[in-house]
Amino acid sequence: MKKLLLAAGLWALAPAAFAQTSAAETAAVKKTITTFFDGMRRGDSALVRSTLAPGVVLHTISSRSGTVQTGTEKAAEFLQLVGTPHPEVYDERISFEQVLVDANLASVWTPYQFYVGPKFSHCGYNSFQLVKFAAGWKIVHIIDTRRKDGCK
Repeated sequence: MKKLLLAAGLWALAPAAFAQTSAAETAAVKKTITTFFDGMRRGDSALVRSTLAPGVVLHTISSRSGTVQTGTEKAAEFLQLVGTPHPEVYDERISFEQVLVDANLASVWTPYQFYVGPKFSHCGYNSFQLVKFAAGWKIVHIIDTRRKDGCK
């Protein structure tokens, strides 16, 4: 009977242990993305690079003249843009709408507004895919939408 009660008690605690791990992993995933944008605001390409996995893929979805287009940006070019001195701060303001984590995979959905200095530039949504390596969570893919109106 004692073994049965012990097993039942452990079974009852299992969801709490899983929830704690999920909360910790969710926080770690958010930290990686927050660090990415902190690096952009500071113009610190090394900080941004620290959040990216080797071979990271950067995509953008846009609509020009009613035609949907996708574009790819090379990580090296993006890092150069961030790290090259510029007079205005690149300020992407996000909110974490959805963070999903399973084992070593995370998917994050964030609405954003992008400002160059105090001036609004564009808005949209980011979709991040992250993988947890030995060194922690790293971004392996970013795809975003971009528009001037209909912002959240």
